[in-house]
Amino acid sequence: MSATRYLLILPLMAAITYMAVVALVFFSQRSLLYPGAGAAPLPQPASWGETVHVKTPDGEMLHGLYSQGDSDKPCVLLFFGNGDRVDNYAFLAQALATRGIGLLAISYRGYPGSTGSPSEQGLLTDGIAAFDWLSAKAGSGIVVLGRSLGTGVAVNTAANRPAAGVILVSPYLSVLSVAQTRYRFLPVAVLLKDPFRSDLNIGKVRQPKLFLHGRLDDSIPLSSGEALYRLAPEPKQMVIYDGAGHNDIFNDNMVGDVIRFVEALKENRP
Repeated sequence: MSATRYLLILPLMAAITYMAVVALVFFSQRSLLYPGAGAAPLPQPASWGETVHVKTPDGEMLHGLYSQGDSDKPCVLLFFGNGDRVDNYAFLAQALATRGIGLLAISYRGYPGSTGSPSEQGLLTDGIAAFDWLSAKAGSGIVVLGRSLGTGVAVNTAANRPAAGVILVSPYLSVLSVAQTRYRFLPVAVLLKDPFRSDLNIGKVRQPKLFLHGRLDDSIPLSSGEALYRLAPEPKQMVIYDGAGHNDIFNDNMVGDVIRFVEALKENRP
């Protein structure tokens, strides 16, 4: 092959390779975004709480674990991260229970115990359905707690339902912005199916808000959480844990901050 012909073919080969990468990312993006979906079934009996089922308006059935609290205390509604499971939160349920605070954690559609396949619209629907189910059970308000991916579900839920308060653990401005930072070489805005635009929803969340973030978080940078915090209306507060990353943020200090926030909501009610 002549040098001239080789130089002509190289750009074509590079273009074909790039398009192949783009196609691979496009068709595999939901398996990347929802790695916990379709995982092994949950253990029986449940590691904490009571097993419950929540039916969504579009016909899916969500698995959940529910620990009922005192009737005069708020209940926490948990939306976990993308690779997480409801049975991982016995420690939180137990800590809340010592203060009489209940906890409901739902398994998103397509996640262990639940029917369907995950998507942004599906998860947002799941969040509303879980709130509506819990509102019939909880006597003193619901505090929505989202972690990582679940912060987008929490923000949307609080923007559309009368939550008593909102706790966002490792929140992002949007999945779109995080993906654009991580995959700078790809046209993410065109490819992404599930952008989770918390930045467009946070202005509707007028309830008291607690933002919690690890300074060492290398999955969702602190700068993304801070950007969302700046957009959020008052009342709001942010706590940054200097020694924490993304997966080790839940410790006794952080759980204590969650409990203090929840209890202060009741104390500050008129």
